[in-house]
Amino acid sequence: MAPDNQDLDRVVESDPAGLVTNKFIFPKWTNKLRELSAVLALGGLVYVVVLFTALFSPETSAIGYAPEQPVPYSHALHAGDLDIDCRYCHTSVESSARANLPPTATCMNCHATIKTQSDKLALVRASFDTGTPIPWVAVHDLPDFVYFNHAGHVQSGVSCVSCHGRVDRMEVVAQAAPLNMGWCLECHRAPEANLRPVEFVTDLAWVPDEDPVVLGTRLRAEHRINPSTDCTTCHR
Repeated sequence: MAPDNQDLDRVVESDPAGLVTNKFIFPKWTNKLRELSAVLALGGLVYVVVLFTALFSPETSAIGYAPEQPVPYSHALHAGDLDIDCRYCHTSVESSARANLPPTATCMNCHATIKTQSDKLALVRASFDTGTPIPWVAVHDLPDFVYFNHAGHVQSGVSCVSCHGRVDRMEVVAQAAPLNMGWCLECHRAPEANLRPVEFVTDLAWVPDEDPVVLGTRLRAEHRINPSTDCTTCHR
């Protein structure tokens, strides 16, 4: 008769007295390893599925993230209806790696004479009087281990709309793109669709009169644009 499973873990020996003794090669608890390995394999599969679902979900990539700001500033009004150029407030986008937030003095260039008693602007007036900065909440906030150069992109003809979407239509600014590594690499490998003449970079409503990829291919060749895909480009 074939031995049972536990007998497989034993070796049969004869002692000098002729008696048969059974000795375990491995402890009995090792019999549970088969069940445990099955549980771990199934758990690992579930973990991988959940991980990849989380990594590529809109919630994780922050698409649609629109935090409440201390002052209800409307880009749809200022950048859209009033057609104020992005660079009027974000003055460093063409010359610096970081896109600056405007100082309160920039707001008061207009609001010293416009809507001077508006309750919505109370914090702006207080900030101007006391010198205390307005605590704006960052919307497009990359991890600390990621380096991004605004000036390099703007000077190459990558429009604000490529990363930030139609901000001129947003009452409350929300993140429009995933801004993850795969999304950035996709553009670095084939930037043509996101290239336009530099003079139209901040014109969010601008539409080319030819195929965007054809135009971008020509601009890429003319300006010798060759984005790097090396890790050290963004991780320094």
